[in-house]
Amino acid sequence: MTPPSEKIRIDKWLWQARFFKTRSLSSKLVSGGHLRLNGAKISKPAQNVTIGDVLTFPQGNIIRTVRVEALGTRRGPAPEAQGLYFDLTEKQDPVPRNPRYEGKGRPDKKERRALDLSRKDTAF
Repeated sequence: MTPPSEKIRIDKWLWQARFFKTRSLSSKLVSGGHLRLNGAKISKPAQNVTIGDVLTFPQGNIIRTVRVEALGTRRGPAPEAQGLYFDLTEKQDPVPRNPRYEGKGRPDKKERRALDLSRKDTAF
């Protein structure tokens, strides 16, 4: 671990804390303006993060909120990475998928087969 007076790039910290599989994925999230640092939107992956900062970002179907507890020196195993942050995320229901309505959109495989069978029955 590094002393508390030091800083680390935010994309590198997100990668070390194992929120993203690669550093380029974490960099794309920050560059896309999808991350908030202490409530302010940031868009530069080179932005520094220090101990005590609060990060808010989407991950999968939920919005993650974490407080930086330590600055890592390497991308270590998962238990070591979990010691870098404290999770403040409230329990959220995942974002529901779009509902399917009868006759709306493209049919799936089962609906397509049923449609083909119904057409064969009406043919002369």
